[in-house]
Order: sequence, then structure tokens, then C-alpha cells
Amino acid sequence: MLITTTHTIEGKAIRDYLGVVTGEAILGTNVFRDFFAGIRDIVGGRAGAYESSLREARETAIAEMQAEARRLGGNAVIGVDIDYETISIGDRGSMMMVSASGTAVFLD
Repeated sequence: MLITTTHTIEGKAIRDYLGVVTGEAILGTNVFRDFFAGIRDIVGGRAGAYESSLREARETAIAEMQAEARRLGGNAVIGVDIDYETISIGDRGSMMMVSASGTAVFLD
């Protein structure tokens, strides 16, 4: 299935617009990972554990969006937008939410 951030696909005609599709992934943050990421921020470098978690969440959100598009009979998703949000859960810490949305279409 073709997934794109653009609203058109060069060389392809959109036969049907099937509706907005979404996918979400919510990941809990780990206290120790947060602590070590904070240290890494102070001394510099990349936070590999966070990067890996964000990548996994993004892939999950896109896969859910794709599955919804397939259920609608689509063979592509256009105009894809990916958003990252931190959700605070009070004294229990925070969670990371990644959402993907786009328009399911059927291409000729």
C-alpha cells in the first residue's frame, strides 16, 4: 500500500476517496530510561532508547492506519500527518502518543 504525505500521486488517478483513516500508539515512559535520557541531554549525544520507542510507535500508528484503509477498500493513503504528544498521567509520570492520519483512496 502506498503511503504519502502529498495529496496527489504523480502518474496515478484517484478513483475514490474513502475517508479519513487514523492509527494511534501510546507508549509508557520508563523511569530509568527518562533518568538516563536526562543525563544524556546534559552531556550530549543521542537518546537511543527514546529514538527506538518513537520509531516503534510511529510504525505501529502507520500500520493501524493502513489496516483501516484496507478495511475501507483502499490501496493508498494520501495526505498523511504524523503527530507526537506527551500525555501527563499525574504523579504516575507520562506517556507518549503517536498518531497518524490521512485519507484512504483507491488508485486506478
